[in-house]
Amino acid sequence: MIETRNFRILRNVVLTILSLWVAVPLFVVVSTSLKPLKDVSGLFQWIPREITLAPYFDIWTTVPLAKYFQNSLVITIAATAFSVTVAVLAAYAIARLPFKGKRVFSLTVLSTQMFPGILFLLPLYLIFTQIRNITGLQLQGSYLGLIITYMTFTLPFAIWMLSGYFASIPKELEEASMIDGTGRMGALFRVILPVAKPGIIAVAVYSFISAWGEVLFASVLTNEATKTLSLGLKAYASESDVFWNQLMAASVVVSLPVLIGFILVQRHLVAGLSAGAVK
Repeated sequence: MIETRNFRILRNVVLTILSLWVAVPLFVVVSTSLKPLKDVSGLFQWIPREITLAPYFDIWTTVPLAKYFQNSLVITIAATAFSVTVAVLAAYAIARLPFKGKRVFSLTVLSTQMFPGILFLLPLYLIFTQIRNITGLQLQGSYLGLIITYMTFTLPFAIWMLSGYFASIPKELEEASMIDGTGRMGALFRVILPVAKPGIIAVAVYSFISAWGEVLFASVLTNEATKTLSLGLKAYASESDVFWNQLMAASVVVSLPVLIGFILVQRHLVAGLSAGAVK
């Protein structure tokens, strides 16, 4: 009894410390975004002496934030949609279809997660350069180039995740559908996908978050016309001035799509991650 009570106390202390570790930086960001620029410099004040919403209006005129927002939405939504579509087909083949080298392919897909993303930066850059030289297709500085790039590191996890989820679904469901004449693809779209909705949502959220906040590849493979939000935030700092209040306000605005999306699909996300991981 005493050990259980001590464990609960220790657990609550650890959870409180972890919560503060996350909450304090968020509070600093929000607090700074509500201050005029003159109150940002100097000793930090937890409670603003003067609260203003001006930084949230100024962020759209100081830099072309709306354009960066549009670029990020187009690239992220397209990369997520393509990743989920390809991952669903590949994962279903791994989970249901017998083919030679399936285990090797699955392990190869999973092993790609062992390598840091920076290792792929130079090869991708050289590949895009060769494609431009041979075909004339300009992938550097284009939406398509960044969409393909983001798919290279979201697809392996998505395939591995969904293959485990599909394998956990009883085969009898699709077999009954195929007996009724739907065929394999019909069974996939009419039976398997509705049942696997939590797993698909989990993969979509992971792909979206990975692409939305990515900086490394975007800094090399974009130009001023296709610059994303993660790079656009740097524009609030110049050689002589740093608009800290606007930078923090922009950070809050940039975080809202991910936060709202996570809240809306939280239930499906937890269920999808649990089912795929356990299998």
